[in-house]
Amino acid sequence: MHLTTLLPLALASVTAAQNTMSLSAVLTANNKTLSTLNGLLATQPALVTALSSAQGITILAPSNDAFSKILSTSAGMALEKDPSMITALLQYHVLNGSVPASAFTTSAQFIPTLLTNTSFSNVTGGQVVMGMLSGKTVEVFSGLKEKSTVTTADIMFSGGVLHIIDTVLTIPLSASSSAIDSQLTALAGALTKTSLVTTVDSLKDVTIFGPSNKAFQNIGSAAGSLTNDQLSGILEYHVIAGTVGYSSLLTSGLANETLPTVLGGEGVAILSVDKKVFVNSAQVVITDIIVANGVMHVIDNVLNPSNTTASPVPTATSQAVAFAGASAAPETPFTSGISATTTAPSASTMTAAAFGGMPSGAVGMAALFGAGAAIIVGY
Repeated sequence: MHLTTLLPLALASVTAAQNTMSLSAVLTANNKTLSTLNGLLATQPALVTALSSAQGITILAPSNDAFSKILSTSAGMALEKDPSMITALLQYHVLNGSVPASAFTTSAQFIPTLLTNTSFSNVTGGQVVMGMLSGKTVEVFSGLKEKSTVTTADIMFSGGVLHIIDTVLTIPLSASSSAIDSQLTALAGALTKTSLVTTVDSLKDVTIFGPSNKAFQNIGSAAGSLTNDQLSGILEYHVIAGTVGYSSLLTSGLANETLPTVLGGEGVAILSVDKKVFVNSAQVVITDIIVANGVMHVIDNVLNPSNTTASPVPTATSQAVAFAGASAAPETPFTSGISATTTAPSASTMTAAAFGGMPSGAVGMAALFGAGAAIIVGY
């Protein structure tokens, strides 16, 4: 880009001299590392004005190397031509609060960003990122559990703090798209079969407990005989609307509670014991896949709304299926015609841990902008 010299001039026109460095001065001083970010910001005068006058914010600033991973791709070249997508992406890199490196701990924190457009992010208070310490390093996780590492922390400016990160954040996808790229293709196929994709994706503030492909395969003998209405009821029993239950809540405020589901009737019981979380008799095996309208956790059993009293044996290595008489099928049901465009970190139980270690992974190009390609996000 050839706009890097415009940003300091734009910021200088809306900032006044203060005791601490202005955002303009900080970005200018770090232009060698942040020139691509400066160029993108130069195309966003409204956002520049807002950030220059904001107080108590944190900017996660991708380095030039971070942007080079995407701007040479077709998705990156399309980004440069779409100011609305640039706005959305940059908003997602601004945290609503001043969060120095010292504020991060080894426990996951979910911090709202300035990405609040309801057509794009259907989460009250703004879409979030997850941040925590890995050793002495701050790591930030975004859509599909993609990881960004803070390489330079605590660059203070008059409105807050800036951290330089090594990977551009991934804007969270819809729940259905996240299911596909997280290799939950049976769940995605079942949503398609029952015409629930739009319904689930359009709900606000959701927690989705997504059964793994293996979980669906384990009830394969029963799956083939389900009517669409029965399958719809089972899927709706996996969705909580109105509560975004990140892992930090499942082990604290929501632990040992019964949560109402979209299906109605009896809710699902949350049990937190010995660093494990269960939903009825299903164990959460992958946590905190941030989606456009909330969060999704992967579980190892399909929940049964006709067996709401199913409970786990926490010391067991696996749990009995919740469908009486069901047995495993040789193939995973509902996956015909469903295939992932990428394999994201959120697909792996080895790297995307439940209530323990955290995932690693490179940025997924197909996921970075796909969810919002047709969405206009204004500031």
